[in-house]
Amino acid sequence: MDDYPTGLLVGALVLLIAGSAFFSSSETGMVALNRYRLRHLARQGNRAARRVESLLKRPDRLLGTILIGNNFINNAAATLATLLGLYWFGELGTAMAPVVITLVMLVFAEVTPKTFAALRPEAIAFPSSVILKPLQLLFTPLVWLVNTIGNGILALFGIRPDHGGEDHLSAEELRTVVNEAGGLIPEQHQSMLLSILDLENETVEDIMIPRNEMVGVDVDDDMDEILETLRSSQHTRLPVFKGDPNQMIGILHLRKMTRLLLKPEINKAEILQYAVDPYYVPEGTQLHRQLINFQNAKRRIGVVVDEYGDVLGLITLEDILEEIVGEFTTDLAASSQDIHPQEDGSYLVDGSTHLREMNRVLEWQLPTDGPKTLNGLITEHLQDIPDANTSVRVGDHLIEIVQVKDNMVKTARVRHIDLVEPVTDD
Repeated sequence: MDDYPTGLLVGALVLLIAGSAFFSSSETGMVALNRYRLRHLARQGNRAARRVESLLKRPDRLLGTILIGNNFINNAAATLATLLGLYWFGELGTAMAPVVITLVMLVFAEVTPKTFAALRPEAIAFPSSVILKPLQLLFTPLVWLVNTIGNGILALFGIRPDHGGEDHLSAEELRTVVNEAGGLIPEQHQSMLLSILDLENETVEDIMIPRNEMVGVDVDDDMDEILETLRSSQHTRLPVFKGDPNQMIGILHLRKMTRLLLKPEINKAEILQYAVDPYYVPEGTQLHRQLINFQNAKRRIGVVVDEYGDVLGLITLEDILEEIVGEFTTDLAASSQDIHPQEDGSYLVDGSTHLREMNRVLEWQLPTDGPKTLNGLITEHLQDIPDANTSVRVGDHLIEIVQVKDNMVKTARVRHIDLVEPVTDD
């Protein structure tokens, strides 16, 4: 000890503690990095990101380099601390040195740097990669030896470090990422992204215009009725059929018929010249698939048919887009033709209204995994065609049948259960 100045030894110990802090923080920083942000930065040409990404391709080699360096430094620091303890306090110092150096290393070389690295991984990982890259080459023989032994042990459990798992996100994981984005993604954009993910869980039957609500042109009608339908229609595309929707002829695009409708006299043959072949959509088609099908077929409206070829309804491109961006109106309840708010807080709802539309308009949680319409929900719970003034409770909602017509619920009064005073037993 007399041959080495005490100050030099203390300085060396401080440097070793700093080196241990470097390796400890580097390890945590590398592991805590957001891999998707790292990949994005690397593709944008960030050199530090590319360097880190190359290091992380073989985590066994990276961790081997870090741990070898950290263990060398920690052992050297412990030896120096023991020598200083012996020099300053004699035999008592050799007993005190392990305790003191452990506390110092925990605070300054482990907890503090690792906590900082976990909070600011890029601030640690990117600069440290400049040193770790050449160290990995320098320690190559020792890293190879250690990793060969370690990988051999892992191989006994069927684990191959060079065949690491890909960083892929499932739909549910991606949903969590979007939800956790907070202020990084505007709320409206979050809603749209989540709606896109929901498209694979919904089918065309969930949002189609049911057959009984279809507005179309029946060529068996009188010419005056056909013209009235064409001129008063709020839709730009109308199906054309003969007597029954199952006898579908085609689809009319009213904007292309503007000049024809201005003529004083029109016959059915002239109208049918503007009809294009119908585009059929099988029931059960998922919305995300149908969106792509519309794009590939260059169509905006499809006729939904069941396995027997019977027409179930119409699905439009606009319907799917509204599932993503929401309804093109601000007051949904006021604009809905099937949902009418009442002064007592209840709603008069048409029985053919889709449950998903009610949930979207009223922000309720009616079950949608079974029947698609309010009428179907009521009949499923009652297991019968109900009479007027019959009530049924579905979850947190009370449904009162107001009108029954043609063996189906025509109108029902629906209210949230919170709006109903609790019933107490006498």
